[in-house]
Amino acid sequence: MIITTVGIDLAKNVFAVHGVDKNGIPILVKPKVPRTALPELIANLPPCTIGMEACSGAHYWARLFTRYGHNVRLMAPKFVSPYRLAGKAGKNDAADALAICEAVRRPHMRFVPVKDEEQQSMQCLHRTRQGFIEERTASYNRLRGLVSEFGFIAPQRTESLRRLVAEHRENLPGWIRQCIDTLLEHIDAIELKIAEYDRILATIAKQDSRSQNLMKLKGVGPTTASALVASIGTAHDFKNGRQLAAWLGLTPSQYSSGGKSRLGKITKAGDAYLRTLLVQGARSVMIGVEKKQDPFSQWVSSLINRRGYWRTAVAIAAKNARLCWASLFYSDDFRFYNK
Repeated sequence: MIITTVGIDLAKNVFAVHGVDKNGIPILVKPKVPRTALPELIANLPPCTIGMEACSGAHYWARLFTRYGHNVRLMAPKFVSPYRLAGKAGKNDAADALAICEAVRRPHMRFVPVKDEEQQSMQCLHRTRQGFIEERTASYNRLRGLVSEFGFIAPQRTESLRRLVAEHRENLPGWIRQCIDTLLEHIDAIELKIAEYDRILATIAKQDSRSQNLMKLKGVGPTTASALVASIGTAHDFKNGRQLAAWLGLTPSQYSSGGKSRLGKITKAGDAYLRTLLVQGARSVMIGVEKKQDPFSQWVSSLINRRGYWRTAVAIAAKNARLCWASLFYSDDFRFYNK
């Protein structure tokens, strides 16, 4: 009997491996495989399909196992959990490996594209930049909370908060002034780091032909373009633009039954970071659109009047997602499909 499918439950030091033949009969069951022994174990297997959850280190192992001649498929953990046999075994590494092995064999399973080192490096830039943005927001909220303890309620805008603090700084006790100065210095340092990462991402986008094509679309800047290239590459893992939009959570959820179609809010599934960038880019397109006379602006303006501001922003983001798929999928031939 030959192993055709292997499920691996990834971890830091100890892994679980479950392999079956073409009939689903278990052949290789190893609940505890040390990290150092895993590469040798997989290298000695005949070429087969290897399934893993898309988690920390998954792309590294996928690239390594691909070099051994295997077909590696990554899946979102939420798609694997229904295949865990809860009635037969509880939640443990061996049960997870079995569930992964079962899930990867399903014909309609959706898989995560395997990223190369360049894509992951670019994603590291985005994740680090986003972490600084979240830290800046947390620092501003901390500052807003401190001054509120002394009766100063600041608006949401950061400029208004800074102006309020500057105007009333001398009226605050000595120690709170020390805290305010420290937080503002910390925020200024974070903003310098964010600006540096914005410069790096803009440089990368200008040097990449795929990003340059994406930036021709309205509402897609260097940050969004480089993030899309880092996440989906050439977009060949998606059959069409709607599939990419659905993967980003920009399509409406369905509650249809008995021949009646019911559409709800957008699913907000998939990568929240990419979805946020596309929506923010759409909002930038909507600024002053009522004063413009080009066909696109007139369409956006009429859509705002008919469906409202936020529905229009999501519609533009979904439209851009489809166009981004076409640009990445068809590459230089995109101009023939963008008429």
